[in-house]
Amino acid sequence: MQRFHAMKLLTRLMVAPAFLGGFLPFAIADEPAVLDGSWASDVEQCSRVFVREGGRTGLSQDSDLFGGGFIIEDKRITGKMARCTIKQRKDDGNMVHLLAACATDIMYSSIQFSVKVRDKDSITRIFPGMDGVEINYQRCPR
Repeated sequence: MQRFHAMKLLTRLMVAPAFLGGFLPFAIADEPAVLDGSWASDVEQCSRVFVREGGRTGLSQDSDLFGGGFIIEDKRITGKMARCTIKQRKDDGNMVHLLAACATDIMYSSIQFSVKVRDKDSITRIFPGMDGVEINYQRCPR
């Protein structure tokens, strides 16, 4: 009888990680890096908005002519006119609020960057204090 319980426990211990393995890495991987990637307002224009140089992705010279976009890598947000460092992040359900210190050619400033995560490859940028002003973005394939 003890052998039966030991085998049953061993089976559960072996099956549980295999079962969780299909879900757990996805959840852990998506949490902190859900926004990492190149985001364009029109996924069909990704090759015109972004360029690859030296193994890195950057914005093309004329990216704004094709709808524009931005790149989020770890704690950095890079747009056509500014480079930002994320100082704070607050996740609130499907909303992500970021406070970023940004530098342009002219000045330094702090901005609030808020997005609603629609799915893993689609977000909507929300502009706090400007009701109804939203821009949809899609993650470009790598």
